[in-house]
Amino acid sequence: MNAPTPHTVHAAQGKPAAGQPIAFVSAEALRERVHAAVNDDHLRSSFRGAMDFLMAKRAAQFPDESELVSLRSLSEAIRQYSLSKLPDLLEQLEANLTRNGVHVHWAETPDEANAIMLDIARRHQAKLIVKGKSMVSEEIEFNHAMEAAGIGALESDMGEYIVQLAGEKPSHIIMPAIHKTKEQIATLFAEKVPGVDYTDNVDALIQIGRQVLREKFEQAEIGLSGVNFAVAETGTLCLVENEGNGRMCTTVPKVHIAITGIEKVVEKLEHVAPLYSILTRSATGQAVSTYFNLISGPRKADEKDGPQEVHLVLLDNGRSQAYADEQLRKTLQCIRCGACMNHCPVYTRIGGHAYGTTYPGPIGKIVSPHMMGLEQTHLLPTLSTLCGACGEVCPVKIPIPELLVRLRGEAQSAPHANPAMVGQGAGYKPLVSFAWRMWARIYAQPGAYKAFSWLASRFRVFSPSRQSGWTVARTPLKPAPKRLRDMVRERH
Repeated sequence: MNAPTPHTVHAAQGKPAAGQPIAFVSAEALRERVHAAVNDDHLRSSFRGAMDFLMAKRAAQFPDESELVSLRSLSEAIRQYSLSKLPDLLEQLEANLTRNGVHVHWAETPDEANAIMLDIARRHQAKLIVKGKSMVSEEIEFNHAMEAAGIGALESDMGEYIVQLAGEKPSHIIMPAIHKTKEQIATLFAEKVPGVDYTDNVDALIQIGRQVLREKFEQAEIGLSGVNFAVAETGTLCLVENEGNGRMCTTVPKVHIAITGIEKVVEKLEHVAPLYSILTRSATGQAVSTYFNLISGPRKADEKDGPQEVHLVLLDNGRSQAYADEQLRKTLQCIRCGACMNHCPVYTRIGGHAYGTTYPGPIGKIVSPHMMGLEQTHLLPTLSTLCGACGEVCPVKIPIPELLVRLRGEAQSAPHANPAMVGQGAGYKPLVSFAWRMWARIYAQPGAYKAFSWLASRFRVFSPSRQSGWTVARTPLKPAPKRLRDMVRERH
């Protein structure tokens, strides 16, 4: 065990994780990306249609409201119970996986995780790694780390394969290429896949991708996958997928590496069933996924297939910081279904790339600050109308709006010695804070407020004609010529 992550969780108590993950964009660049996305009519139209489709499919899976209420409560309870025992469950998971023959590694930062997997790849003289869909590997920029070391990392999920060919990042956590049209994909394949002519026939495009990937599965020395749930009592890794690429990655190459955040552990196998049920229905509107893989160790002597060596990398990357705070810990309940994105009016209008982070949408706005610090992400929690749709559809009842308000407050708070969040106070401005304190004092004293409102109505002509972003599309705000109290007095 390289990094005692369970003990890190035990001892976290507000301490941030060391190291910083890679940030895709700065806070300043975020404004420009959002502005560009809002003015992209094609993008808005595509996402509106896709999100409407997914919302309808999800709704069709829950015709019985009472069942949905019951399942959400049960799923929330399982996630909260698992998190309440997280340090102990991680140790139990490690013990049982080790007994099953799985090598368990602990990584506190993305750099540590990449170093662990690079060491495994070099020991096996790997030249190619095929990947099943894994957002954690996106989180640590795994592909770039391997390519920098001269090792190819090929995405095998069709959506991930498409965005990799395009040199892009996923725009949705379960549908990475949802922002692309079939015509764009057809052009991409014709340009990037040798010997392929342009066709926008969807079935033909899928067959082209599968043919390329099938050859790579046979060539790769290592397969990498994510983990949806890790069961502590049995030492089992659960992987949910639809295309079979995950099963190919975990069985064909001689070595299988799984990577997951430390929060994905549950105590018992029976805890997986309700989480799996609400995951697939919330994510894609499916009753079940096409494949559900249970991995408990490498190939045994009497088995005909499967990897000869299995590794699990457990990543912290700021999760201990969230764990240390009782309210922020609810962030870790997420099962990565993407339902909050599908129902978010902001995500629907700007798409996933505008956020500039691995995890976009409402869930990204509450997990990214833990991974990257509030210095770079303090504007993310403001990309919300606080309409509450994300919280209402979350299958494990994460109070996302409440957490967004909390993070907004953390960003604007005056920094102090023991902040709950790395980068607390990143958006703090002493002048703004002073103005609000003065307003609070005036508003709290009737005499002062009466005098202030009288002065404001008399000198309204001096109101500035430009008022930051408000006057870009609106008329300037001015105090009323008469106060309400004066108008009432005149009437009576």
